[in-house]
Amino acid sequence: MMGSATSADISTYMELFNRHTQIRRTVEEIAGGARTTTESDATDLVAKLQTHVANMYTHLEQKSEVTCMSNSLPTLFRNASAYHRELVLTEKGVSVTETSTDPALTEAIRKHAQEVSGFVRDGMPAMMDGMMGS
Repeated sequence: MMGSATSADISTYMELFNRHTQIRRTVEEIAGGARTTTESDATDLVAKLQTHVANMYTHLEQKSEVTCMSNSLPTLFRNASAYHRELVLTEKGVSVTETSTDPALTEAIRKHAQEVSGFVRDGMPAMMDGMMGS
């Protein structure tokens, strides 16, 4: 069910969900996609956020699809070479810019940004909704 997610990945996901109230996130729609910033004042969560996003990008580059919690991830994984990703580590987390010239990918990028925002806002219930495909 989780695709190529490792047990370490899953452990990180669970900790991020469990501590979602200690995370803040902004999403800005930009031409062709979205720019997101996800941060925390908890030092250990900063490291987890940075590692999580870097690991997801490694999965994308290796075409090792993670198939959990998100309706938009399959589209992003299957088209990983067709959109631009930029990860910037911030003092308190990560800033990510993702863009594409393909309108369908732009929609998937923006949908994923909103899904992750739901995870940050709602924690575990949002994860369960994502796993159930709603």
